[in-house]
Amino acid sequence: MLVVENEVGPESPMSSAAVSRVAPLTPEELIARARDLVPDIRALAEETERNRTISPRIIAKIRDAELLRTTRPREFGGFEHDAVVALEIALVISAGCASTGWAVNGALANGISFGHFPIETQRELWGGGADPFTCACFAPTGTAVPQEGGYVLNGKWSFASGCDHSSWIRLGAMIAPPGSAPPYEGAFFLLPISEVEIEDNWFVCGLSGTGSKNIIVRDAFVPDHRVLLFLDTRSGNTPGARYHRNPLYRLPLLVLGATMLASTAVGAAKGALESYLEMTTGRRTRGALAGGGLAMTEFATVQLRFAEASAAVDAAEMILLTDLRNSMQKLRGGEEITVADRIRCRRNQAYATKLAVQAVEALNASTGGYGLMLSNPVQRAWRDANAVARHVSLNWDAVGTMYGQHAFDLEPRGQY
Repeated sequence: MLVVENEVGPESPMSSAAVSRVAPLTPEELIARARDLVPDIRALAEETERNRTISPRIIAKIRDAELLRTTRPREFGGFEHDAVVALEIALVISAGCASTGWAVNGALANGISFGHFPIETQRELWGGGADPFTCACFAPTGTAVPQEGGYVLNGKWSFASGCDHSSWIRLGAMIAPPGSAPPYEGAFFLLPISEVEIEDNWFVCGLSGTGSKNIIVRDAFVPDHRVLLFLDTRSGNTPGARYHRNPLYRLPLLVLGATMLASTAVGAAKGALESYLEMTTGRRTRGALAGGGLAMTEFATVQLRFAEASAAVDAAEMILLTDLRNSMQKLRGGEEITVADRIRCRRNQAYATKLAVQAVEALNASTGGYGLMLSNPVQRAWRDANAVARHVSLNWDAVGTMYGQHAFDLEPRGQY
């Protein structure tokens, strides 16, 4: 999962605007700042893909716009806005460039998910004016052996999106005490990026600009306060949630994280709609077989494909926003997010992604020969949305069957 990071280290200072701010930016102001960034992000989308990483110029603009503070605790210079605000920003950015959106959605979500860690960790991350970007690999492909005061971590992880820009990395691993046997307990381990090795293997056909490379860790010591159990994050009952009064920090990890991941596909489809409209309006056919010189907008198939895509995008966006609003409403009302709530949300995240793919498939199929160009934004969105749909958290077959298992009173097999 991608959560970009600034070139400077974990001690990088906050912007002067953030330090001197009297009142926090409103949700409307933050969303407007995100929209203002889109023209630059869109203009660099091809370069981002070609370089396989996000431009440092865009990283700096995102940071200067203070978007990373959207959901961060006020105690650490954040605005503590609702998770829905972060989702709306992620949708806006992803419409300009899905790779950049994938990065931003993780960075925004971390304002909440790092609020799950013990307060000592939060002070280490954000204290003293620090404003870090981070990256993460959630799959527990490493092993952590308990040692006095912490754990010794080893392993290899894939898909560390934004690792080239990050100063901290969060890795999933299984805790394996000496002499014990599986099943082991899983947890997240947070460590400085300087303590890991980055393996450059990111040569892909979708989300190419995320720089989601491999990570290798050899005998890294992780202190106890930088460890967070999977069980706690799934329920939202974490050390950080018990510290912060705002129910925002009780939002379960997958209700938040997988929704933000899905927002990349939906945002990409929104951007594809805009690009398709621009490139199709005024365009005429070429060649005798299709009838040269005819206006593309006069073809019923073009009209229908655009209608189908726009309906799918609207439905997908509504699904994500509604679920997250309902979750936040329950938490603010003092209610718990139940297992049934979490599994339903997981179903909807995967289905919204499926709708986004349906939208870009409809558009890309009618771009003609020009759609073969790597520079074509509709084709790029098509590849990017399909890449998002391959994420294990959004795979419709896996998540859909998990929902069905729960509905039929079977043991759900999957992450929720």
